Amino acid sequence: MLPHWCFRLAAVTVILAAGHLPGTRVYADVEGCPAGTGQFTEYRLYFGRNQADAEVVSDKAWNAFLANEITPRFPAGLTVLDAAGQWRDSAGSIIREKSKLVVILTGVDDAGLLRTDQIVQAYKDMFAQKAVLRTVATVCASF
Repeated sequence: MLPHWCFRLAAVTVILAAGHLPGTRVYADVEGCPAGTGQFTEYRLYFGRNQADAEVVSDKAWNAFLANEITPRFPAGLTVLDAAGQWRDSAGSIIREKSKLVVILTGVDDAGLLRTDQIVQAYKDMFAQKAVLRTVATVCASF
């Protein structure tokens, strides 16, 4: 389960995304990418693997989710990192859980927002999670 601040940040992301029209940019352009780089949209998805104090998303379940839900939507490539999330709950206790961080780069006019929405919803439905934190940024990158 994610901390309350994650829900607020995720809500801001959804509000920003919901306000755009097809064919328009939601995110600001970066000011001039350095020579040899191009402008991309970077999506970061933070997946908690616990529910209450118990891990509900095993390595096997995560690998199946990655293969069946994420990879088909972003076949050109992505990065998956093991992470350790933590936050303070309403009682003041520090809560920790194993997490996965997925980083995806797409073209700036790509439909990545819709595809990440689908991934987030699939994860929440499949593993009874309340939220998946998503951040979106415009970045300069080279391959």
